Amino acid sequence: MGQDNQSLQRTMTSRHIMMMALGGSIGAGLFKGSSSAIDMAGPSVVIAYLIGGIILLFIMQGLAEMAVRNSKARTFRDLVQSTLGHFPAYFLDWIYWKMWVLNIAAEAVVAAIFLQYWFPDYPIWMLALSVSALVTIVNLLSVRIFAETEYWLALIKISVIIIFILAGLLLLFISFGQHSAPGLSNLTEHGGFFPQGPGGLITAMLVVIYSYGGTEIIGVTLAETKDPEKVVPKAVRSTLTRIIAFYLFPFFIIVSLIPWNQVNAVQESPFVLVFKMIGIPGADHIMNAVILLAIISSMNSGLYGSSRVLYTQAVDGRVPQIFSRLSEKKVPVYSILMCTSSLYIGVLISLFAGSKTFDYLMGSLGYTVLFIWLIIAFAHLKSRKSQPAVSGYHVKWFPYTTWFAIIALISILIGVISTTSIVITSITLGIYLFITLTYIIKTRYLHTIIES
Repeated sequence: MGQDNQSLQRTMTSRHIMMMALGGSIGAGLFKGSSSAIDMAGPSVVIAYLIGGIILLFIMQGLAEMAVRNSKARTFRDLVQSTLGHFPAYFLDWIYWKMWVLNIAAEAVVAAIFLQYWFPDYPIWMLALSVSALVTIVNLLSVRIFAETEYWLALIKISVIIIFILAGLLLLFISFGQHSAPGLSNLTEHGGFFPQGPGGLITAMLVVIYSYGGTEIIGVTLAETKDPEKVVPKAVRSTLTRIIAFYLFPFFIIVSLIPWNQVNAVQESPFVLVFKMIGIPGADHIMNAVILLAIISSMNSGLYGSSRVLYTQAVDGRVPQIFSRLSEKKVPVYSILMCTSSLYIGVLISLFAGSKTFDYLMGSLGYTVLFIWLIIAFAHLKSRKSQPAVSGYHVKWFPYTTWFAIIALISILIGVISTTSIVITSITLGIYLFITLTYIIKTRYLHTIIES
């Protein structure tokens, strides 16, 4: 095991962090959460993902600009602390860490659900345990091996999503054999484009924000990225267009091909259903395998993100120093093992909750992504007041884009509070109050030591 004074290596390139952002955001939120979002909003789910994509664009532009200003930042905690102060940075760090450890636990269960497609006799918890062990091993290898693994996993799922879009368009508009092309009729039949009304659209926004959450992992890669002030803006630009395209087009195809009120009636993902419609032998098995790889890819990114947050906390002396120790491959082993323990907690939860585990965790995660994006937006707003000019990269239409994102996120938050289960809201509030309380206690303890 290495010593505490070792530092992380800058071995990740633009293609690595671009694919990692895609890997973090195109996972269970798309392949499993898609059913929930469609059930809530019907065909108007496409509008929900468009709104979410625009908000994401403005948030990530702000993050990129702050990264250019502060090339020495290790994670976005450093970016936020320099503008908003200690408590917002502390709160951001811990809710981000909480988001990823809960997310990888939820996605381990989703991966197990897709594995049950082939192994119906095996319980959810056993399959989730197998996936968890695999992801742990990959993260314990060198950063370069992790980044390459994530790159190819993300590339596979992106390639299949492109094939899905092309096949879906073919099914929509061309009749052949037993298949009759539905065209766009399913968008307006079965209750219209807004079958659940405006309330359904607002409720779906929680799933939408959760689905897009993970893209901001770019802000955690700063310490291990070559030339972050050049690479991060480039990765943000290229990643955003892909993420929005890879959500909007698939959802448009799903709600056009399948009546929205039938999507959630079956256990299979809508993606598997569409590939079955193509009629290619074994297409459903191929799609199931790809979705499984996509979810493992997202878990991979999540374990990376959470372990690096814990590592920087340890380096700064905010958590025990053991979490700052690196292996010979410059990997924070103890941080990874601490974060990966949440995977096994998720396995234990799935023993009792089974496949419902994902639904229970997703609500809290949606709240967390909302708050993370709000803190980044406010930090960007304030950073421009202290440093109005920046060379190399700047956000066009500032401050209108950032204010639009803030107002939209607050509106979604109000809507989500009024439509989300009181249990999920209460649990999330309890976690946030606990984080706030630990900060107050820690601050008072430090003041007491200084005064004595």
